[in-house]
Amino acid sequence: MFPSPVTGTDHMKNCLICFDRDITMITVDAGGFRYYRCNGCGYITIDEGQVLPEEEEKARYQTHENTRDNEGYVRMFRDFIDKCITPYQDGINSALDFGCGPGPVLAELLREQGFRVDIYDPHFFPARVYENTSYDLITATETFEHLKDPVGTMTLLARQLNTNGVLAVMTLFPPADVEQFTSWWYRKDPTHISFYTPGTFDALARRVGMNLVFTDGKNLSVMRKT
Repeated sequence: MFPSPVTGTDHMKNCLICFDRDITMITVDAGGFRYYRCNGCGYITIDEGQVLPEEEEKARYQTHENTRDNEGYVRMFRDFIDKCITPYQDGINSALDFGCGPGPVLAELLREQGFRVDIYDPHFFPARVYENTSYDLITATETFEHLKDPVGTMTLLARQLNTNGVLAVMTLFPPADVEQFTSWWYRKDPTHISFYTPGTFDALARRVGMNLVFTDGKNLSVMRKT
C-alpha cells in the first residue's frame, strides 16, 4: 500500500506539504465532494471521509486499457522518457517504477533502453522489492494523484534514491480557477484525491532533501536528491 497519513484531519487546518494555514474549502455540488486547497503551495486534497475504499479503487484501475497495444499510452511514456529521463540519464543504471499499475509498460520501455528496472504497485505488484536496494531513478507516473499521504511517499522515495538520484513524476496540475477545477475532467475520477502544482513539488522536494530541477508547468516534474 501507499503510506497513509498519520495526522488525522490536521490537513483541514494547515497544509500537509508546506504547513501554510491559508486553506480554502472547495465544495463540488455533484456528489457533494469537499476539497481543501492550500493558497501557499497550491496543494489540493479531498476530504478524508470521501476517499474510496481500497477494493473500489482497485476495481476502478482494472477498467483502464493501459497496455502496450494502446499506442497513445505508449506515446505518452516515450514523451515522458524524452523530457524527464533522457536529459538526466548520465549515471542512471537502476530504476524503480513506483505505482506501475497492472501493466508496467513504462518499465518495459526503460528495460529496452538498458536500465535495470524493478516494479511496485500496492494493488498489482505489492512485493516491496525496493526495501533492500536503492536506485538511480524512480518514476511515478499517474500515481501521485492517488496518494493519501504524499509527504510519507516522498520520504520513502527519497530514502530509496541514491545521492544525485532522480525522481520523475507525471500528474496533471490543477486549474487555478475554482470553477474550472470543479468541472475539470481529471478531478472527476474518484480515485484522484491529491493535486499538485510546481510550487507543491518544490515544497515537497525541499522537505526530503531534494531539489526541483524541471517542470513543464503542465504535468511533469523532475526532482534530484542532493
